[in-house]
Amino acid sequence: MAPARRRCRGHDVRGWAFLSEQPRRSDGGTARQGCAAVTAATAHGVDHIVIAGMAVEAPGGIDSPGSFWSALAASKELLGPFPRDRGWPIDELLSLSRLDDWGTVCDAGGFIDNAAEFDPAFFWISPREAIATDPQQRVALRVAWRALENTGLNPGALAGEDAGCFIGCSPTEYGPPGAEVNEYNGVRVIGYGLLSVAGRVSHGLGLTGPSMTVDAACASSLTAVHLAAAAVRDGDCEWALAGAVCVMGAPGVFYEFAKHNALSNDGHCRSYSDDATGTLWGEGAGIVIVERESRARRLGHRIHGRLLASHHNHNGKGKPILVPRTDAQERLIRKTIAKSGIDPADVGMIEGHGTATRAGDPVELRALQNTYGAAGSAPLLGSVKSNAGHAQAAAGMLGLIKLLLAGRHGQIPATLFADNPTTRVDWDRSSLRLATELQPWEPKNGMRYGAVSSFGAAGSNAHAILEMPVREENDDV
Repeated sequence: MAPARRRCRGHDVRGWAFLSEQPRRSDGGTARQGCAAVTAATAHGVDHIVIAGMAVEAPGGIDSPGSFWSALAASKELLGPFPRDRGWPIDELLSLSRLDDWGTVCDAGGFIDNAAEFDPAFFWISPREAIATDPQQRVALRVAWRALENTGLNPGALAGEDAGCFIGCSPTEYGPPGAEVNEYNGVRVIGYGLLSVAGRVSHGLGLTGPSMTVDAACASSLTAVHLAAAAVRDGDCEWALAGAVCVMGAPGVFYEFAKHNALSNDGHCRSYSDDATGTLWGEGAGIVIVERESRARRLGHRIHGRLLASHHNHNGKGKPILVPRTDAQERLIRKTIAKSGIDPADVGMIEGHGTATRAGDPVELRALQNTYGAAGSAPLLGSVKSNAGHAQAAAGMLGLIKLLLAGRHGQIPATLFADNPTTRVDWDRSSLRLATELQPWEPKNGMRYGAVSSFGAAGSNAHAILEMPVREENDDV
């Protein structure tokens, strides 16, 4: 008999907080008219890779696709002050600008409200092991559970399934140093975030397909989706979870980017704005279920979107490793468009990276102008970072879910701070424009076409193109 369905409610139990707080012993698919190429994504009769379920956690108490969409549609900013329950040196952080050549750190970011809440017994984990487990693993577990429920699957009845798990995640400090004797020795190895996020999810659910934690810095999300789709397409597994998670156990990225003078000096992430002074760090998690369209239809799963194409590349050598490159991003986008087989003029919404840095935004905008902006239509561009900050490894996943929700509701949300676009690019040279207000997204032949990007600090780039069927706008998600 299959196990009874168990509900994962992240707010039910105040579980195990950050280890730094604990006492320590030592300190449709047909080729588009006007597009000559017929690809695997658009050839007649192809069994598309589709997204059949999703779940999300974001700053501002967002814990479902519905609440996420409500915030996006209302143009809400989801930022807040630094968390005071993680043992961070707040006073020192806010004083870094007093040091020579250091920038301002504002008491602001996009933080998951309930990152420390966890019910270990629900996931068959001991209290001791739960405390020693990076919060990124814990958040990934509960978001994966909800994604499966959103799909219509019983997470408690999946043991032995030929399913993959590809989760983007980047390392962050958590707890005391590993090279010391303390009460958590012996459970720290598997509790390390980057080592075992995907493995933790696969183990907890009993999945037997490929399992991989992906670190491509801020491109991790879409790289994980790309790898998951390829695994399903190639027969490595029948279906897969794909996503990413970012929870900051320590504020190291604030120190690093303060030293680079690349942080926002006013506590806002002003993507693509002339008022942008730097990025603002955030957190988040999102997981989608990918499978073949034939399987989704056979099992009665909702099809949120078809993944027509995805691609990833690297900047190569030349400029410093942190510096983005227009030529690399443009090559990436052109290859993805060619792989999708669609006319780029059909793409109505682009969810960009939009870090609000003076180096990053102009580079990205020029690559988009040279591709979608030159296709003869008027695509609208935005970035969820303007709402929730830069969720790092999970940034692309928040953007992907935003795009899927916009396609389902038939509306393109505004990107915040779009009233004063950056003057570092010539907007008149292409048809690309910022989404300045919530507006209708008209379908073409019953479909809405969108694109999403994510670019990593170490030079990795990822891009995807999706096709979303028109649905009733009041459908639950």
